[in-house]
Amino acid sequence: MRVLAIDQGTSSTRGFLYDGKASNVICTREHRQLYPQPGWVEHDPEELLQHIVECIDAAGPVDAIGLDNQGESCLAWDAKTGKAISPVIVWQDRRTEKIINNLKADGAQSLTLAKAGLPLDSYFSASKLSWILENISDAKTLLRNGRLRLGTTDAFFIYRLTGIFATDITTASRTSLLNLETGEWDQALCDLFGVPVSALPEIKPTTGDYGIVEIGGHKTPLLASVVDQQASLFGHGCRYSGDAKITFGTGAFALAVTGAFAKQASDKGLLPTVAWQFEYERPVYALEGGVYCAGSALNWAKSLGLFSDFSKINSFTAEAAVTRGLVFVPALTGLGSPHWDGSAAGLWIGMSLDTTACDLVQAILEGIALRTGQVILAMSELISISDSISIDGGMSCNPYFCQFLSDVLQKQIVVASSAEQTSLGTAMLAGGGHVVDESCAKSGLHYEPVECRAASVLLFNEAVARCKGWK
Repeated sequence: MRVLAIDQGTSSTRGFLYDGKASNVICTREHRQLYPQPGWVEHDPEELLQHIVECIDAAGPVDAIGLDNQGESCLAWDAKTGKAISPVIVWQDRRTEKIINNLKADGAQSLTLAKAGLPLDSYFSASKLSWILENISDAKTLLRNGRLRLGTTDAFFIYRLTGIFATDITTASRTSLLNLETGEWDQALCDLFGVPVSALPEIKPTTGDYGIVEIGGHKTPLLASVVDQQASLFGHGCRYSGDAKITFGTGAFALAVTGAFAKQASDKGLLPTVAWQFEYERPVYALEGGVYCAGSALNWAKSLGLFSDFSKINSFTAEAAVTRGLVFVPALTGLGSPHWDGSAAGLWIGMSLDTTACDLVQAILEGIALRTGQVILAMSELISISDSISIDGGMSCNPYFCQFLSDVLQKQIVVASSAEQTSLGTAMLAGGGHVVDESCAKSGLHYEPVECRAASVLLFNEAVARCKGWK
């Protein structure tokens, strides 16, 4: 069986062809990152769609297509023409902080926590969709005429590729508009954000019929749609309660399977979410915790000239920067779970006249690992996390980072044999288990704890406390 997995991520769109024995990258397209104002992050929806089409065209004849998406990024479009009337407002975007603060002041967070399981934060799609309705002039006109379509990026892509107006339940669970118990849009939540249910897509299981894609003379069924992080969870082979993975991409996202029931975790700052749902079956749930800036913090440091090549930061001769009192908090776009503080700011503390660029980069790597440790610690207070955690993403190639992470978590770290667990999970979901041997998801480099970092954790926690409430 030949399956095309399309990974539509924050920085690029890539196509992977799985034929039952191996996978091949058949298309990679980077897209522009648009920053029209401070705190705003946008993508061009037509550019993203064009790159998806190019990946499908490059694959040639296949038996099925699976599509994974950015999760919380969203937009609006015209049902009649299919043309976007807004940019894609990316999950990192913070333009709706005022909306969120006003809702918090009105005590609305109790409603979002009770129904969606999510705190009030501009990270999620609902406030972005609300902003579009209030600020994009065509939106209200189209709504009056019954032509407005609001949704996450997957719904836009599916609409344009197959004509079906739908999203999958994992993506819907990231909006703050889905009722976790019913698996449907919640009227009270939609009213809270001023988002009309009539403009939202149908919610479907992760696997199933999403229509036929016809490109390059080939007609192919789209059989899976899923959030990229949930695809990664599936690709890592996580199936049972406590199985966990961490993907270190633009941000660092940890997910742990909780099973047949959503686990409310508002007091721990964690997010109950839908992991996946097979057609005709009940959803499987997970807990998620995110560090907004991981790989993006390293790319930022590289752009500042702190290092020239990623291979140069795989090891350090000096002892850990945090041991020497130098700490970096990667709150460059605020703090995610378990803090949920959009006003927090990135912080270096402990610098002196003899601090070098190498020291600063070392502190960045450690800071990302220590922030990830805060997320896993919060999870472990709710469920028993497995002794072995699987990781992937660009930073998983850095030996210093992986060993430091193992020391912080005091768990075995398994680096996936392939860095492409997201596409693997997407292909597995679309192919119905007939794509590749799942045992490959568990192979790879292993790191065992060699040092206790308890003192480092305490120092880092103090630095995090100092970065809060800055903006």
